[in-house]
Amino acid sequence: MSDPDTAAPATLGDHLRHWPQYLLPQRWLTRLTYRVTRVRAPWFKNALIRSFARGFGVNLDEALDPDPRAYPDFNAFFTRALKPEVRPLAPGDRTVCCPVDGAVSQIGIAQADRLLQAKGRTFSLAALLGGDMERARPFQGGAFTTLYLSPRDYHRIHMPLTGQLREMVHVPGALFSVSPLTARMVPELFARNERVAALFDTEAGPMALVLVGAINVASIETVWAGAITPPLGTTIRHWRYPSSGAGAVRLDQGAEMGRFNMGSTVILLFGAGAVRWETAIQPGAAVRMGQALGAGSAPGT
Repeated sequence: MSDPDTAAPATLGDHLRHWPQYLLPQRWLTRLTYRVTRVRAPWFKNALIRSFARGFGVNLDEALDPDPRAYPDFNAFFTRALKPEVRPLAPGDRTVCCPVDGAVSQIGIAQADRLLQAKGRTFSLAALLGGDMERARPFQGGAFTTLYLSPRDYHRIHMPLTGQLREMVHVPGALFSVSPLTARMVPELFARNERVAALFDTEAGPMALVLVGAINVASIETVWAGAITPPLGTTIRHWRYPSSGAGAVRLDQGAEMGRFNMGSTVILLFGAGAVRWETAIQPGAAVRMGQALGAGSAPGT
């Protein structure tokens, strides 16, 4: 885990690149992105997909349908499915599998209610989960990791462990970029941006997947509820789910649980002593969905 007390000072260039974000009409641009990425005119969407794939080096050989022209709009391409064999799950009943393709921004253990955002910056766990201390309490002092999805990455989110959904929370907020630069510059970034938190019960105890929105992230979806945002909203919404019967949601390890319609960040949370991270997984490491991030243990063991 990075040392929060050894922050490199922000440079003038950092400030010049970052400050325009405060002036941008974040919500208007995000609504525009939503519309543009769903335009179905073949000449437009095909040109957009080709230029994006070429510019970001997207590996279309991994896509379930490698033909860019086959997608009805850009968003369908952006959230494309992959061939099952290209993301095998790491073996082991209690192996914590990576939920996404991306890069590790931070990984470590929460210091009470504080999570490390970047060197010299932390943010509130309770604020991240909607300001409810009781909701946050099971994760205090627990293992966490923040995973950044770049535009070129696969943008579906999968289950690290088999889990029973207990609660979902949508917290409206800002739409700052979640790039490494912004994480260094914006205080409490992940507790300020729009986000959807899904809380599960697993063999390793409570687990939360927090899907953090950003500018141009025009929609966050889950497989059980569909699109949660838009609308972006102004008030916190939450849903509780039964453990059995009608309305119960249980997802196997590796199953899709949601997706970003345009890219962002996922924060994965566990309770104290529940998970040991792999020592090789450090900030900056590239990760793929299904690879081993750590090992979980049953509560009380």
